[in-house]
Amino acid sequence: MNEQYDWSVVEKNILITGSSRGIGFHAALDLAKKGAHVIIVSHNIEHCKNAVTSIRDKAGESSARYYVVDLSVQDEIHHLASTVLEDYDRLDVLINNVAGWFPKYEESEDGIEMNLALNHLSYFLLTGLLFDRIMASSPARIINVSSDAHRQVKGIRFDDIQFNTKYQAYPAYAQSKLANIMFTYELARRLEGTDVTANALHPGLVGTDLYRRYGFLSPILKSIFQIVGKSPEQGAETPVYLASSPELSDVNGKYFVDKKEKRSSEASYDREAAQRLWEISEEMTDFTYLV
Repeated sequence: MNEQYDWSVVEKNILITGSSRGIGFHAALDLAKKGAHVIIVSHNIEHCKNAVTSIRDKAGESSARYYVVDLSVQDEIHHLASTVLEDYDRLDVLINNVAGWFPKYEESEDGIEMNLALNHLSYFLLTGLLFDRIMASSPARIINVSSDAHRQVKGIRFDDIQFNTKYQAYPAYAQSKLANIMFTYELARRLEGTDVTANALHPGLVGTDLYRRYGFLSPILKSIFQIVGKSPEQGAETPVYLASSPELSDVNGKYFVDKKEKRSSEASYDREAAQRLWEISEEMTDFTYLV
């Protein structure tokens, strides 16, 4: 399989995590305007309501709905997945986009370091829980939003994957983004021969609220990145491209920057490390993929 096929997002169901604001919101808005039904997932109910209202105003009443979920909490991910499976008989595109940057060591409700819990394990667990529905909807696409920050670490710190001994904010974040890509490549290998693809991307340096936990520095950092980087609208262009472009129907296990395929870091292609990360992720989520 994995052959060229006709593809359009018209009437496709597309779930996007972290999509009430920023890159995720603008990706949802663009895809809804192209004719898709978008499913907004975020932890803030007011932001969700505002996002859906804005999308419906521009793309129609049936173009969007939302679920309020803290994706760092595994019980909430399970609840989200079960609800989506009840509400939708098809899931054509899953865009794992949610991310956080934590200046100090924090743990999720499950006792897992927050970069790992939110930025990686939420991708791994939600994709797994929705996997059968995605497969049944094929052709379908799984898209993982990573970052070129992954290049700043040499590999996964398997001896201290949660940075328990000496927490460093940027390496912990960068490791989670490397994990996104390694998860994508391992998943893509398991999807070979099917009409479901998995690809990853870097949206660019974007001035969003990713840095909102830095106190008085937050607005300064956001302003700097808005000046030197992309707008959220521009940051959404590559995930929209991966979700909507017919020419990508047979593209699987690749990394994209600015809507172009690009080679990721050497560490990201370490198959043995990817398999080890996969096994650790299954242990930490208590979930086993049947693929």
